[in-house]
Amino acid sequence: MSEIDPTAAGWYEATRVDSPERPRLNFDLDVDVCVVGAGLAGLTAAREIAQRGWSVAVLEAGHVGWAASGRNTGFVLPGFGAHIDDIVERVGLDHAKELWALSEQGVDYVRRTVADTEMPGVDPRPGWLHVSKTDNDNELRTFVERLRWIGADVEAWSAEQVREALPNPRYFSAVHYRNALHIHPLNYTLGLAALAEKAGARIFEGTPAVTIDAAGVRKRIGTPGGMVRAGHVVLAGNIHLGNLMPRLAATLLPVSTFVMVTEPIAGLQDVVRYSGAISDTNRADNHYRIVAGDRLQWSGRMRAWQAEPRWIGRGLVADVRRNFPALGKIEIAHLWRGTLGRTIHRMPQIGEIERGVWLASGFGGHGLNTSAMGGELVARGMVDNDQTWRMFAPYELVWAGGVLGGVLAQGIYWGSKPIDRVSQSLSRYR
Repeated sequence: MSEIDPTAAGWYEATRVDSPERPRLNFDLDVDVCVVGAGLAGLTAAREIAQRGWSVAVLEAGHVGWAASGRNTGFVLPGFGAHIDDIVERVGLDHAKELWALSEQGVDYVRRTVADTEMPGVDPRPGWLHVSKTDNDNELRTFVERLRWIGADVEAWSAEQVREALPNPRYFSAVHYRNALHIHPLNYTLGLAALAEKAGARIFEGTPAVTIDAAGVRKRIGTPGGMVRAGHVVLAGNIHLGNLMPRLAATLLPVSTFVMVTEPIAGLQDVVRYSGAISDTNRADNHYRIVAGDRLQWSGRMRAWQAEPRWIGRGLVADVRRNFPALGKIEIAHLWRGTLGRTIHRMPQIGEIERGVWLASGFGGHGLNTSAMGGELVARGMVDNDQTWRMFAPYELVWAGGVLGGVLAQGIYWGSKPIDRVSQSLSRYR
């Protein structure tokens, strides 16, 4: 095992493109907009605002893409963390269709940005296959029809189609999302930073926002080395806003998942014959894809605390061997964790929360498409007075439950596993 440093994004760090070091802020600065957080949402907002002619400063406590934006699975999927049936039940069919269309626009934003700018090192690959491990073909086809009714570009795969692409007796039918893709998320984040700077934004690394005075026309954001005065503030720091805005950070449940990339595997593409992204659960386990042609990236094993990755690696290897014993011995080359912020309703937090203070956060589970969508919606709302962001008004800020919320989330995750295994075993028996 060559890398188990939880502070580094393993394979992504090893294959990252060159990027400059950005300076710390050590002077006072006046701009139109101050963005807190140089992740996917913050950089998208900064780019879009700067392209509209406003001056932008981005404050980043660490470095560009160091948190969830640069260490996730790289899946760019339509939809949201919340199940589409729950969305329809909460906001109605017409509203749900509009939300789904926005999520698709987020996918298209990523695809278009990578293609139009010839962004290096991102390596986009099409498709997402969401596999069922129970024999529920009729139920799945009904679900596909509901998704099409919402506006999704999906198709149902039979068990025979699935097993041709993924020879696994545990697998049955699947939903194929043709408009999805997977990418190198750190290189995409670094590319976004370069595009934001090209548009005129200024990015300061190693510059945490430590105080904020949002009263008045000009907001004041304090850092260790200088003060930023801005007419608008975009809070895009996710769970890391705790010291700056503790009540806001408390609306997010920190959830860690673990990602490994294997050493090269001979004959990998003979076993995993689908080149897109693959998931075989609705939960945090078993999301995988081929990277670099002969390596398998595999993620899962959710924890509601900062568990040490070295103790998780053996479980991830066991998951691979359970699904694809023909791959033989699995050696881990890189292993790391990523911590996302998940809302109680599993929908993103997007919009103006008080005059001149904007929020783009809570993208856990579907971060690559919704952060793109959220950053663009904030820019349009701020500069163009576009009100589309109000589509998310039904999903208010809700306290995530603190430590108890984490305990409950972990309990639900662990408790569901035996139930799932019984259902899957019955399907294989039948």
